[in-house]
Amino acid sequence: MQIRDRIRELRRVRANELRPNPRNWRTHPDSQRDALRGLLAEIGYAGALLARELDDGSLQLIDGHLRAETTPDAVVPVLVLDVNAEEADKILLTHDPIAALAGTDHEQLTALLIDARFNSPHVAQLLDGLAQTAAEVEAAVERDCEEVRIPESWQVVVECRDEEDQREMFERLRGEGRRCRVLTL
Repeated sequence: MQIRDRIRELRRVRANELRPNPRNWRTHPDSQRDALRGLLAEIGYAGALLARELDDGSLQLIDGHLRAETTPDAVVPVLVLDVNAEEADKILLTHDPIAALAGTDHEQLTALLIDARFNSPHVAQLLDGLAQTAAEVEAAVERDCEEVRIPESWQVVVECRDEEDQREMFERLRGEGRRCRVLTL
């Protein structure tokens, strides 16, 4: 598979010059806004916003609306993508959900939560929620992994040539009064 590089350039642009995407579907609760302000104050920008250039030369955001809103007077890093409106919509729709599909290495997360210290109480609150969610997931996994108790029984698994042979065997055994069920593995 050949993968195209759609990044045209990295520009530094005043955030209030970026045009919000009218199709942006993400909303940002106060808790997220507060945590982002805390992270920006403590760390600064560590990732670029995504935008595409419109016919009039302006840049329309694809990702990074909250960062741009939070720091309107700041000069921010923007990856200018070589995409059309339809492709921008696809990125807008899937960029965050793809990231959300990532799994969690609970040991690594726990170690990071123990070691990382932030000054912002809003970031600490975000991390407390993350730690609580991780603990709940861990507990659920442990509950699901408890030993399964199978009552003593005597069974035979019969390998059949095909589905028709399976159906015939099932009907024959049922006809003999045997309790049986069809399994396909």
